[in-house]
Amino acid sequence: MYVITGGAGFIGSALLWQLNKAGLDNIVVVDNLACSAKWRNLVKRSYVDYMHKERFHELVRRNDLPWKVTAIVHLGACSTTTEQNADFLMENNFHYSRDLCRYALDTGARFIAASSAATYGDGSSGFSNDPAMLSFLRPLNMYAYSKQLFDLWLLRENLLTSAASLKFFNVYGPNEYHKGPMQSMAAKAYDQITREARLRLFKSVVPFMKDGEQKRDFVYVKDCAALITWLLEQWEVNGILNVGTGKARSFNELGRAVFTAMGREARIEYIDIPETLRGKYQNFTEAETDWLEESGCPVRFTGLEEGVRDYVQGYLSKTDRYL
Repeated sequence: MYVITGGAGFIGSALLWQLNKAGLDNIVVVDNLACSAKWRNLVKRSYVDYMHKERFHELVRRNDLPWKVTAIVHLGACSTTTEQNADFLMENNFHYSRDLCRYALDTGARFIAASSAATYGDGSSGFSNDPAMLSFLRPLNMYAYSKQLFDLWLLRENLLTSAASLKFFNVYGPNEYHKGPMQSMAAKAYDQITREARLRLFKSVVPFMKDGEQKRDFVYVKDCAALITWLLEQWEVNGILNVGTGKARSFNELGRAVFTAMGREARIEYIDIPETLRGKYQNFTEAETDWLEESGCPVRFTGLEEGVRDYVQGYLSKTDRYL
């Protein structure tokens, strides 16, 4: 039995899609659907049960889950980078992750968790997944700090050889629609271009960096799902693992890729970065991905233009946008 926390969310539902493609449905989805539209991510999927995240946490702490769990893929978290409630993030992102990891390892289950490239802060310490670099990272917001705390806990408890913590870079793709303002720039660009026939990007606040030339390592969600599926069978591959293409691309390039996929001429304008993001904005991210080759991972990451084309033409432009 596989458990996917955040299984109705963005990456979680993509993983569920990937596992279903492989003929697997012995899966329990753990989430907090509440009044959100996340349930739509589950409509076409096959799984054996759904459980609310608080009920699941309660049963984990009592060691009373009704199934023999083979693996827990812990993707559930508050991923809102502007969340201000630090106590909530401590409980939801750090303590919850710690409890699930302990349970999985104590019961002989595989444990894979989602960290974030946001833990790298302004990037001045690089983007190495070497555990020796963890203590030098300075996250720029509380969300990133809550993820950093879990990675530091794994290091302190000597668990990096037993669990995998995946530092996802800028993930985009189908099933992210419930995320509202936290959707990827690819999704927001498509909607903005559809409404206004133009795209607005942030002006640069960095000397010698042109407007729109801030860069990210954009990674397609289907590749993330394929990678996690592979890791579920590779129990020996553990540690802090970057999930990205290893090639940074600019927001200008992303915007032009969306225009091209939509069959439109590019029209990009630039606006000031909001005050709320000043000093908390990453101008460059690029995953160091040596571990992929070293571990023999067969997943090949989709290039930006190809991924955006698949997303726009296969999902965003359709009536049914879901995997």
